[in-house]
Amino acid sequence: MSKLAQDAAAFKSVLQRQDYTSWHSQPPPIEKASDEIAPPGSKKKRPKSNIVYSQPADTGTGTNVNTQLVYAVNHLKSTHNPMRLQDLAILTSTPLDTDHVLLEKFKTHDRVVWDPKTDLYSYKHEFNFRNKAALLTEIQRQTRRGGGIPVRALKESWKEAPAAIEELEAEGEVLVTRTTKDGQLKMVFWNEVKPTEESGGMLVEQEFLDLWHELKVPNDVDLLKQLSSEGLQATTAAAGPAPKGPATKKKGKKGTATRTRQVRITNTHLKGDIDLSKDYVPIKP
Repeated sequence: MSKLAQDAAAFKSVLQRQDYTSWHSQPPPIEKASDEIAPPGSKKKRPKSNIVYSQPADTGTGTNVNTQLVYAVNHLKSTHNPMRLQDLAILTSTPLDTDHVLLEKFKTHDRVVWDPKTDLYSYKHEFNFRNKAALLTEIQRQTRRGGGIPVRALKESWKEAPAAIEELEAEGEVLVTRTTKDGQLKMVFWNEVKPTEESGGMLVEQEFLDLWHELKVPNDVDLLKQLSSEGLQATTAAAGPAPKGPATKKKGKKGTATRTRQVRITNTHLKGDIDLSKDYVPIKP
């Protein structure tokens, strides 16, 4: 047999073994019941479920007016652009456009701003800025008042605030505190001392930082020994005057004579009949 005939025979045998039936034409495999697999006398296993029964189920916005108000305000807070009332009602599944009580509470909310010209609603954030320059101005204003600003509050006002703060930190314009666990931005302050050679404010080199942290403060006993070995002496707080106790009268000694105190007479209609500056002494019969 020639080579061509062998190849043709091999190809025909492959075609005969190939199953051309479609996957949806085959009957589904018969699943064995769990009681048939489990041995007799064993407990039937419950199917696993991802439902957490200890937590209440999320039933949506609910029917309470105050609950629906919270849903609407929170959604408006997450959206940094003004919205129409109809769009807000659809996205939050709340009857804002039909329930007059809910609409009145929504309009009078201290964080909701309504523009009567455009009939749009927006959220009133704690800070109002949309660029890095305005952010730096707000940080400077707050630092002059004696405090920093939480980065979370700045992020709620402008979602690009954390990235802008990191850029300002690299430029030496602000000082940032971070969490010890994951190093997230926590508080931001304005850096009044710019990092220049003339005014100072440059970062300390890592070599000096390592040397500083390697220093260990001895305990009280070893500290006194080291001071005495260097010819030094530990300072002590200056003893102040002893507090005086309450003055007590000694028995058997007469005190000084009591001074007569002038009495202001207000009952002028009794003047001339009764001497009100003296104690009343009843007349004995």
